Amino acid sequence: CSSSIDRGKRNTGRSMADGTGFCAPNAGVIVKGNALHWFRHGLRLHDNPALNHAVRRCVEGDSAGGKLFCLFVVDRSRFELPRDEAHNVRMSAARHKFLHDSLSDLDGNLRRRGSRLIVAHGDPVRVIPKLLTEWRIGVLTYEKDIAPYSMERDALVNKLAIAQGVEVYAQHSKTLYDLDMLKDKGGGRIPLTYNGFQKLAAQTGRVAKPVAFPEGPIPGPDENLISEEHKQWIDTNEHVTKTPLLFPGGETEALRRLERSLSDPKWVANFQKPKTSPNSLDPSTTVLSPYLAMGCLSPKVFWHRLAEIYARHPKHSVPPVSLQGQLLFREYFHAVGYTTENFGRMEGNAICKQIPWDRNDELLDAWEYSRTGYPFIDAIMAQLRMEGWIHHLARHAVACFLTRGDLWQSWERGASVFEKYLLDGDWSLNISNWLWLSASAFFYQYFRVYSPISFGKKTDPNGEYIRKYLPVLKNMPHKYIYEPWTAPKEVQMRAGCIIGTDYPKPIVDHAVVSKQNMQKMKLAYENQASGMSSNSKNKANSKGDDPPTKRRRF
Repeated sequence: CSSSIDRGKRNTGRSMADGTGFCAPNAGVIVKGNALHWFRHGLRLHDNPALNHAVRRCVEGDSAGGKLFCLFVVDRSRFELPRDEAHNVRMSAARHKFLHDSLSDLDGNLRRRGSRLIVAHGDPVRVIPKLLTEWRIGVLTYEKDIAPYSMERDALVNKLAIAQGVEVYAQHSKTLYDLDMLKDKGGGRIPLTYNGFQKLAAQTGRVAKPVAFPEGPIPGPDENLISEEHKQWIDTNEHVTKTPLLFPGGETEALRRLERSLSDPKWVANFQKPKTSPNSLDPSTTVLSPYLAMGCLSPKVFWHRLAEIYARHPKHSVPPVSLQGQLLFREYFHAVGYTTENFGRMEGNAICKQIPWDRNDELLDAWEYSRTGYPFIDAIMAQLRMEGWIHHLARHAVACFLTRGDLWQSWERGASVFEKYLLDGDWSLNISNWLWLSASAFFYQYFRVYSPISFGKKTDPNGEYIRKYLPVLKNMPHKYIYEPWTAPKEVQMRAGCIIGTDYPKPIVDHAVVSKQNMQKMKLAYENQASGMSSNSKNKANSKGDDPPTKRRRF
């Protein structure tokens, strides 16, 4: 086990020696005593195999009578970033609230079974080894995480735990499949197309059934071993907003929302993601993504519930547009992120196009804080900041606008802003979507540009979505709601919104910059195809099959 733990910065292989999830302590050490389950994501009781293992170790065999300690560690260094990275915070108030809700719900569910959640603060690499000793822990369990920072952290914790004679048990339950198994099945690599991944998943076998949580009460922690700082519930952040979220966190709400989403089997069977609306006032999709991201809902539970409905409706929609298809997309992006070096940035990322993006803080701020002068774009970003969720096609529109469509800013900076606000801000999925929408990976038809004017009109011609999230424009006539700068001055005055004073003028001319950016993309693609740096000033003389330059608008 130590050989895999000591791999260094990027450990994409098995973190457990035998592939079963076990890391055994040094030979001769007898593992007994209490169990510690370390919650990170996976904030649920249902379908949590690592938690189940901790429970069993306390009630069965030589360790029967042991105590179960359930722990969440708040690492504040992960909540903050330098100002030039993402405006000084990693988590918005809404994300903090969603996490707080989820932890509170988890604590309540544990208390109903005889245990409770303990919240500690600090660096897990320092906190956990100390608690392993204080709480006389014989086995440490957790759900495997797949982001680079998490994998590095877990490798360090594993090494320290084993050195203390503690058994470590971790399992993939964030995903439908064991990602190490997928990697092995693919010969050490993951296909870079959805169809290719779908075939790999099919070859791997059926999605395993979710595991049930043990019935009856579970062992609580030994309160005599817990220090005063852990005696009472500790908020994850003293500034957590008291305002209820539109989508409150927690396993209880996740399961309730799942039942509500599946209550109309015909809707489920006919669901096609591209046919849903990016600007409906009520979500046109399930909005289960935040609960999957935080681990309040098991993807396997969702998958098999869908399978039951599909079995009763043979003419159901199919991947990629079906709900199961969306879960496969999630799996695909997790698998690629798990196995790709430097996946979260452009440089050193083998699957990412090298594009010479600009860096303009004023443009980034205007985009983030709804000051672009394009109401559809600004309304989407306002919804994101207010509610922590936006429809996937709305994400497409604003991501394209920030990068290749209009502002020519790096997808990395856009991903950081999304990470701050999105309740479903899952690292691999967030990065993958930005790579896709910036035409840096997965999708290469850079000439297909979302119009910040016409795209929203298709599903909301009267601009009701804009009026909701940009109330300054609520009285603007339908004719001008998507292009208020074209309204005559007297119309603006009657609407109570003077463009350039009450609401900004467009910061760029979409018709002009979108064409210019297509040429920049074409050049970047040509330079990379010819082996030149994307920052080269000389145009490559490539005679290959260039992507077509015909402009298409959505």
